[in-house]
Amino acid sequence: MKILLVYPHYPDTFWSFRHALKFIGRKASFPPLGLLTVAALLPGEWEKKLVDMNVHALTDAELEWADYVFISAMSIQGKSAREVIERCRQLGVKTVAGGPLFTACHEDFPGVDHLVLGEAELTLPPFLDDLRKGMARHLYHDDEWADLTETPIPLWELIDVRNYAAMNIQYCRGCPFDCEFCDITALFGRKLRSKTRKQLISELESLYILGWRGAIFFVDDNFIGDKGKLKRVVLPSIIDWMERKEHPFYFYTEASIDLADDPRLMELMVRAGFEEVFIGIESPDDDSHAESGKVQNRNRDLLASVKIIQRAGLQVHGGFIVGFDSDPPSIFDKQIRFIQESGIVTAMVGLLCAIRGTRLHQRMSQEGRLLGEATGNNTAIDLNFVPRMKTDALIGGYRTILNTIYSPDNYYRRVIRLLREYRPLHLGRFHLQPGYVGALLKSILFLGVIGGERLHFWKLFFWSLARRPRLFPLAITYAIYGFHFRKVAEKIKGERYFDGTSQTGRESLLPPVR
Repeated sequence: MKILLVYPHYPDTFWSFRHALKFIGRKASFPPLGLLTVAALLPGEWEKKLVDMNVHALTDAELEWADYVFISAMSIQGKSAREVIERCRQLGVKTVAGGPLFTACHEDFPGVDHLVLGEAELTLPPFLDDLRKGMARHLYHDDEWADLTETPIPLWELIDVRNYAAMNIQYCRGCPFDCEFCDITALFGRKLRSKTRKQLISELESLYILGWRGAIFFVDDNFIGDKGKLKRVVLPSIIDWMERKEHPFYFYTEASIDLADDPRLMELMVRAGFEEVFIGIESPDDDSHAESGKVQNRNRDLLASVKIIQRAGLQVHGGFIVGFDSDPPSIFDKQIRFIQESGIVTAMVGLLCAIRGTRLHQRMSQEGRLLGEATGNNTAIDLNFVPRMKTDALIGGYRTILNTIYSPDNYYRRVIRLLREYRPLHLGRFHLQPGYVGALLKSILFLGVIGGERLHFWKLFFWSLARRPRLFPLAITYAIYGFHFRKVAEKIKGERYFDGTSQTGRESLLPPVR
């Protein structure tokens, strides 16, 4: 059996880092971890190839080679996924689809031959059994949660790691919290399920043997969901392995803000090699957390919590949302002030959207406020529900936030604020990777000579060399990130508003905010 695994194209968004990747000569941020894991679940004797459309274009010859094309995608990849499915239909190649997009919206894809939904550890084996018998059904799903101790090591041999900026690993699934706007609990449940210590170390070892050195993203939606196990077993094991291998990797992940309440956990994470953590802060307004059920953010000084985490040795990346029913007119200024004072350089600000499968989507539908389905783009102007605030005020205020926080003056000021607060444990350690020297030279040319932000670039350049020389590589990295973020902000600035009432939407006459 010949299996072609296809990962659809990821459009240019906040998290694509497409403009930044050009500086380091990489084609995509991460490999398709889900498809690589699915590949490892397939029979060993089958022929397998993987095409990541973010690395190179998918050809008809590759499709015609396959007996089956396996497609996995997230919502943001929906357009590309539909195009791949149509190409397969025209060429007479059978398709098998799974992953978040199809699990949430499988009824939108009648052209797929076989839908294998939910967690592949549960739904792929019965599909494969039926396939062998020549009686494969159209739809496979399971109401149970998978045992991650049965999950195999991803089939890394299907990719060329040199195409990617970082590798990725999944330690656990699920989240103990149930925020109204988040679909994680619908996809993976509230009870945290994790791999064993042996599995995790084996995955790190497999990447080490592959020759990878540098960044690894733990894709867990809340890495610290089981703090006790992390402190007792997981992090001490990673620390021991990293010390024996002379620290070949550094890690980043996602966590909840209550990380700030556990000094021992932060200490172990930093010793293990964690340098960055993404946290859903959402709003400086506590009423928004009450409205959305984000209990972990309530009744706390969020700014102080961010500072605690930064001083512990972890850079904080933040997610922010505007568009809650409880948002006051002052929310835009509050968001800007918080982001600037916190020193959160990578601040993803998005309009609230009602994702299918969430309690928010259900509530908006019940209240008759739902306008359509979300695209999955965190920073697109595509409101899919009727907000309480006037739409023009909401969108105008949102654009103002982006234009303000990613203006060179404010952005570079945040970078310097972070470098002053940030206290990494391993100050002398730097992972020099292919493309880094070229990235420095490109940053000097495109940001320091050609770019409109050149005065800010050189101020950061010499400030970091003089004040925090060991963090100079990080300063240049953030300067490059800023180039990407401004490109995304400029794109949003010129977007027209679509209200989601049809496939194309009804275009608003709102002008871009200047």
